[in-house]
Amino acid sequence: MSKKKSNLLSGSNKEPTANPAEVPVTSLSGVGPQMAAKLERLHVHNVQDVLFHLPHRYDDRTSVTEIGALLPNLSTVIIGQVELSQVVFGRRRSLLVRISDGTGSLTIRMFYFSRQQEKGFKRGHWVRCFGEARRGAKGFELIHPEYRVSAEKPEGGFEDTLKPVYPTTEGVSQTLWRKITEQALQDSLPHINELLTQSCLPPHLIDASNTVSLADAIKAIHRPAVGTDIASLRAATSQAHQRLIFEELLAHHFSLKKSRMDRETEIAMPLTLSKQRYADLLEQFGFELTNAQQRVCAEVSANLQLEKPMMRLVQGDVGSGKTVVAAQAILQAAETKVQSVLMAPTELLAEQHYQTLREWFEPLGLEVGWLASKTPAPQKRETLEKLRNGELLIAVGTHALIQESVEYRMLGLVVIDEQHRFGVDQRLALREKTPEGRAAHQLVMTATPIPRTLAMSFYADLDVSSIDELPPGRKTVDTVVIPSETKRQEVIERVRSACQQGRQVYWVCPLIDESEVLNAQAATDTEQELQIQLEGINVGLVHGRLKAAEKEQVMNAFRKAQIQVLVATTVIEVGVDVPNASLMIIENSERMGLAQLHQLRGRVGRGSEKSYCILLYRQPLGQHAKERLKTLRETNDGFVIAEKDLEMRGAGELLGTRQTGSLSFKIADILRDQALLPQIEPCAKLLAEAKPQNIDALIERWVGSREGYVNA
Repeated sequence: MSKKKSNLLSGSNKEPTANPAEVPVTSLSGVGPQMAAKLERLHVHNVQDVLFHLPHRYDDRTSVTEIGALLPNLSTVIIGQVELSQVVFGRRRSLLVRISDGTGSLTIRMFYFSRQQEKGFKRGHWVRCFGEARRGAKGFELIHPEYRVSAEKPEGGFEDTLKPVYPTTEGVSQTLWRKITEQALQDSLPHINELLTQSCLPPHLIDASNTVSLADAIKAIHRPAVGTDIASLRAATSQAHQRLIFEELLAHHFSLKKSRMDRETEIAMPLTLSKQRYADLLEQFGFELTNAQQRVCAEVSANLQLEKPMMRLVQGDVGSGKTVVAAQAILQAAETKVQSVLMAPTELLAEQHYQTLREWFEPLGLEVGWLASKTPAPQKRETLEKLRNGELLIAVGTHALIQESVEYRMLGLVVIDEQHRFGVDQRLALREKTPEGRAAHQLVMTATPIPRTLAMSFYADLDVSSIDELPPGRKTVDTVVIPSETKRQEVIERVRSACQQGRQVYWVCPLIDESEVLNAQAATDTEQELQIQLEGINVGLVHGRLKAAEKEQVMNAFRKAQIQVLVATTVIEVGVDVPNASLMIIENSERMGLAQLHQLRGRVGRGSEKSYCILLYRQPLGQHAKERLKTLRETNDGFVIAEKDLEMRGAGELLGTRQTGSLSFKIADILRDQALLPQIEPCAKLLAEAKPQNIDALIERWVGSREGYVNA
């Protein structure tokens, strides 16, 4: 270690004076260039980042749990006396040790062990161990726990304090996290900047008898004091948690406001649309717009006529008619001779949009281009050339629209469907393809309604329009939940009956082929089974590994009712519109998320016939799976489902940010902490008046290098 490093952060008598935000993470002992590169994946660049990389849970090694009081899937300390120790030869050789404490017994199971370990578990000796209790064939088991064996009964747990467990990445161990956080707490925490004045904090955080400073809050969460109530840590209700949660929410609020202010300075091309041209488009639709569609179309059209770029989220439940809104915006751009693109996350959904827009626009004399990874080379070259020279005004496709080889002459409108399924990098890439000095209008659409709580926080920089009305004739879908093992044959007979009545059926499976790892129904097996059992009924198969032309051929046959039963993977989750389909069967529904199940259910109920969704499941059902299926059975309301989905999965997955690690919170939780949200705006105004110079530092502390993602 260098002399500089030793003086600065290794416990020398010399007190460091640098702001932790200005001290690189490589100043910490054990962090060289390679480790620093790994820490960058977690947006940890300096010592302040280390201090604000907070534990997401704690191992309680302080207290002992009686075996009779054990709960599954919780890590705890157990003390028991050895009753039996033996090596068992099954599919895998294992050492089994049975221990008891008078309230019950459990098994310690070890697959990797030495002769010395085997001999160490003597009958009558005591074992103090720490591990996660799991249900086995004969009661609870601990698999490879930490343990100590002694002749006398030990007292108490392994440690005096709770042990923090940090979010991490490959190659960064919990041991290293504890080491570098200890250094940062000892040497740099005293120099952390208090960015909020007391007047900027809500009343419950400045109670004179219980006020916690920023430094005290950070230390209390990294290193809980002896006797700290672990329940308050898990619930994040302590003053220390509340202090940091509030500051993080405030930082995100400022980040979004800053993003919006930056956009206010950008200039976009105003887009206009004549009444006659709009009337021509309405004629192509062939149906009356709902009041909600008319309202949202008017909001979007008004935005597009301004010189500042539109940033609007259009949300509507499955089948509410969001594509109509996109079509009007695209026509408005085309009339102004400005290019627009519509990007969808899957080829199947993109193809559906392509076919729909062609039907609507070609009679109006407008060409619609197609660009996807599987587009034939000659067609791709032609499309790229037309986009480059401005001859093609409308392009539909997948992420192929943002590849480096794609150049636009005047890109003025970007429409993104199912936006939460794109990584933020992809959304940013489209912004960068606009002409220099001009920003594109952005219209993002989602059929996964965003809960109001989430919209207030994550979409504060967007205008939000809701299509909260279904087209006339759309009926609610009745949902039933059925065990696959005992009721499968009845479901097949239900399919036969529906087909004999002239209706069509979806049968969705989670896998394409049989898996040795997952106990789930495969689409290929199901198709073969139904071909045999449903003699005289045409059964088709579509999945993600089919070539685009093959997929389109099968889907067209289904649309034309040449195929009566379509066996599919979740590729049909979005974008498929077959009004004659009135029955949806979903295999292994317990393995799917709420939003996905709701999307799949939305493929039926699009015609005049009563429609049904059958959720097949396999036992045993976990608690979350039971809640998901119960929610689907009880409601068709996408907003209710979205709230429940947020509660069960968290904001990161719902927003599509978890896969990039871009905008996840360090300690706050939107649903859990929503009571704090109304206090954010008034406190933000007070800080902006009292300490405006602290705002950028606050954003850097909590959002940091991820701030660019807010602009996606």
